[in-house]
Amino acid sequence: MISMARLLPYLLLIAFLGTLGWTGVYLYEKSEVTPEVIETGAPVVGDVIQKTVATGSIVPRKEIEIKARVSGILDELVVEPGQHVKKGDLVARIRVVPNISELQRAQAGVRQAKLRLENARIELERQRSLNAQGIVANSAVTPLQYERDLRKQELADAEESLELVLEGASRAAREAGVATNEVRSTVDGMVLDVPEKEGASIIESNTFNPGSTLAVVADMSDMIYLGQIDESEVGKIRKGMSLDVRIGALQNQRFRAVLEYIAPKGNLLEGAIQFEIRAAMQLQEGTFLRSGYSANADIVLDQRHEVLTVDESLLMFENGEPFVEVEVQPGRFERRAVELGLSDGIRVEVLSGIAAVDVLRKPKAGEATGTAVERD
Repeated sequence: MISMARLLPYLLLIAFLGTLGWTGVYLYEKSEVTPEVIETGAPVVGDVIQKTVATGSIVPRKEIEIKARVSGILDELVVEPGQHVKKGDLVARIRVVPNISELQRAQAGVRQAKLRLENARIELERQRSLNAQGIVANSAVTPLQYERDLRKQELADAEESLELVLEGASRAAREAGVATNEVRSTVDGMVLDVPEKEGASIIESNTFNPGSTLAVVADMSDMIYLGQIDESEVGKIRKGMSLDVRIGALQNQRFRAVLEYIAPKGNLLEGAIQFEIRAAMQLQEGTFLRSGYSANADIVLDQRHEVLTVDESLLMFENGEPFVEVEVQPGRFERRAVELGLSDGIRVEVLSGIAAVDVLRKPKAGEATGTAVERD
């Protein structure tokens, strides 16, 4: 049997040779040069469309809030959202809660008017009796008849005032359809919202208070796009431009709109100056859009069709001047200055410097690259 002392030199030799072999393989792999991979691209003939995007929503051009003209309790609500109404149609009835002092004055006025009427009647009957006996002339009776009729009218006016305090409208006003406790639509359209419920307390609209809104009515056949555009883009748009409107809830449909208003004053929104724009929606017959849809509008600022374009990642810049590297032989590239035109942020129009058949080298990280700008 071989002793451990005799095997030890052989084991050390094997370990030494293994380590030596592994070191050689490692050094060989490290000495190999990784071939350089050159990425290239080519010009393409196509369209360049420069556009900006505005965010906003779809709303009716005319949206009217129907207010109450008297305070009280909403006694009856006769419309609901989605219902079409005409101008003058009844929207709601309000039950007036009378003011105690006004009620007492009205009731006192009725009692006083009754007393004056009764006194006038008694005096007229007494004079008629004397006239029948020949004691007084007919001329003495005529003023008393006028006085009686006057007191009768006073009583009617007092009772109407009491009815107005109690009901919010007189009988004649209700028959004529002008009762203040009856709220009627002021426009034709669709009821979009009914904020109050039956039984709610209602505040009248006056100089110091806008009052309770009983219904919101709008003409849903005349819709507009209402959006915001950044100050950096507002100088590039003008009235009459076409907008391509995309509605979030209707992703498979696109709508055309015509720009008709650009706000003369901007507002600070989320740290940037934004200008309000408004565009008339061009809807086909039978198309219905709901109020409040969120939407984005693409506004075409400029466009070129069937022009030579390159990807902006193929461009390099030196002192602000653009150039590309064109392959003249396999693996060898030549620098060429190019004149640029319109850019959409991804591809840029090339006016001169290269041809459609050229192969361009894509610059590596760290080379002089930049973003193309529009040239006249």
